[in-house]
Amino acid sequence: MVSGWARRCVGRVTARRRPHVLRPLNRIAAVPGLALEEGQTARRSATLTAEHVAMYAALSGDYNPLHFDEAFAAGTPFGQLVVQGGLTTGLLHALVATDMPGPGTVFLSQNWKFTAPVFVGDSITAEAVVKSVHDTKPVCQLAIRVSRSDGETVLEGEAWCYTFRPPEHTASG
Repeated sequence: MVSGWARRCVGRVTARRRPHVLRPLNRIAAVPGLALEEGQTARRSATLTAEHVAMYAALSGDYNPLHFDEAFAAGTPFGQLVVQGGLTTGLLHALVATDMPGPGTVFLSQNWKFTAPVFVGDSITAEAVVKSVHDTKPVCQLAIRVSRSDGETVLEGEAWCYTFRPPEHTASG
């Protein structure tokens, strides 16, 4: 239940703001539909190193001892250093924005779970499979899976994506 104070604050904030209207971003237009087919697949691979872990920690602030302290990690069920989950999911961001659906694509939602650790030095492969494509909007649903080179799945789930494209330029006379 929302308190009276919170309700009043929300009322003040919303009274000052114009209603939110979803519009294409500056000079970027939404594509009516996508050139994707159900079952279409894309993959992207990377080997995650201690340098990646250090760079990610510097950017995110994630200095969990599971990623840096070998003695600490050895005393956990993992038994060794693991990479941050953001490095694993980052490969999915690259896949969606670069490979399929491609440039201009953003995640609308993500629903995935980590099923096994990724260790420092592991090679992983992210895979997306098109589950559905909206008929009139640039929206698609993807089945998501990331696996280690030994074949074990480390992340699985689904995501919804939206793709923006620059407007087509017309030649002026």
